[in-house]
Amino acid sequence: MAEVIEFGRAVLVFAAGVTLALYSSKLTERVPIPAPAIFLFAAAVASDLIPALGRVMPIHVVVDAVSLALVLILFDGGMSVGRRRFRAAWAPILGLGVAGTFLTTGLLALAGHYLLDLSWLTAGIVATALAPTDPAVMFSVFGRKQVVGRSGTVLEGESGANDPVGIALMLSLLQAATSSHGGGAGAVALNFVIEMGVGAAVGLAAAVLLSRTMRYITLPSEGLYPLRTLAAAFVIYGAATLLHGSGFLAVFVAGIAIGDVHAPYKVAIERFHSSLASLAEIIAFAALGLTISLTSLGTERIWLTGLLLALLLAVIVRPLVAGALLVPVRMSRGEKVFIAWGGLKGAVPILLGAFALQAGVDGAQTIYNIVFVVVAFSVIAQGTTMFAVARRLGVPMRDVEPEPWDIAVRLQGEPRGLRRFFVGDDSRAAGVAIKDLPIGEQAWISMIIRHGHIARPHGDYVLQPGDEVLVLAEAERAAVLHHLFEGRPAGS
Repeated sequence: MAEVIEFGRAVLVFAAGVTLALYSSKLTERVPIPAPAIFLFAAAVASDLIPALGRVMPIHVVVDAVSLALVLILFDGGMSVGRRRFRAAWAPILGLGVAGTFLTTGLLALAGHYLLDLSWLTAGIVATALAPTDPAVMFSVFGRKQVVGRSGTVLEGESGANDPVGIALMLSLLQAATSSHGGGAGAVALNFVIEMGVGAAVGLAAAVLLSRTMRYITLPSEGLYPLRTLAAAFVIYGAATLLHGSGFLAVFVAGIAIGDVHAPYKVAIERFHSSLASLAEIIAFAALGLTISLTSLGTERIWLTGLLLALLLAVIVRPLVAGALLVPVRMSRGEKVFIAWGGLKGAVPILLGAFALQAGVDGAQTIYNIVFVVVAFSVIAQGTTMFAVARRLGVPMRDVEPEPWDIAVRLQGEPRGLRRFFVGDDSRAAGVAIKDLPIGEQAWISMIIRHGHIARPHGDYVLQPGDEVLVLAEAERAAVLHHLFEGRPAGS
């Protein structure tokens, strides 16, 4: 009987936590602090007030739970970016996500060693942990506001790219640091290249198989379709990990590759994964918060070291790295400054600190506490100012109002000849009235969606970059129309 009561207590606590997480969005509408961050601090305070909570989840259990949550977050993030948006901003995404991670790690390690007198090992691990960004936290600050244009795509894509890069770099560094036979920089570089290469290959191969499965293999019930992609995400992660690759990169790449796939119940699948990712973000922060002892942060000048690193990262390192990498990118100056200020830290840096704690490297607890202080500064000081910064810099934003009532038409098969395009910045259709478009008599525009609102496609209607256009046309016209509306040949 005691076991039944204990199980019931655990279920009650978990369900209450999930309920609070669901209603946390109402609080963040009035308080400009990301909901996940609130749960991080609340869990940390609770673990100090009730020490038994800190012993409920050992560090290895927390690492496993947060890793699973990160799979959901990255898979959904990849689907949100999709192939079309990725192609439009692949250069800054990969530049910031890969090169930016290495540059940030190097500069921050140098600053930690020479300015703050940290050992090379401590400085390197701290810098590696703090390199990844977490715009998922940032976008929760905006509530019903959404960043429009390439800056939003770059921040989303960068976070998805630099999370796997940071994780692979940290694991390679820890392996070299704790291995009895060493290996040095060469071993770190080799492990990193293998993880990235295998992860990307598994993600692409799995996406090809998954996209065909989604399109052509039917299931008995509508509710099973989201569960199929959920299971596939974890299969992709597990397969890549067993092959010594980055499972996190694999699920992110697969998410991007299937993001624009036309498949039955695709909208329901996307909504399901978006909801899971939001909940996973909060659960990850709460679980990590239980591992933090706020009373221990006052020792060994943890607060001072963490705050100095946070200032160096936010004011010097991030602007230098982002500014240099965004020089050749066609964006307004305001958007570039916004991206530089938008390098918020979240669950991944704390997870990387937990990897160091789990590996038992020298000074692991100090490293973990420093990372927590930097993340705390980032979500409070930077997170609360993001909306004001975006408005001051003229970054385009739009209101996203809830639309709880849905009107849909279900068809047994995919409509033949219906094609969807997004008007590109450099396309021939941008700024041109519909009547002046060279689409011929065998194609016609049936619907235009601008900023989430349906517009009537009359002849004098002028298309703008970002418009979503639904066109009825024969298959042989698809490539020409793709080039007309999106500015590049299909498949490029």
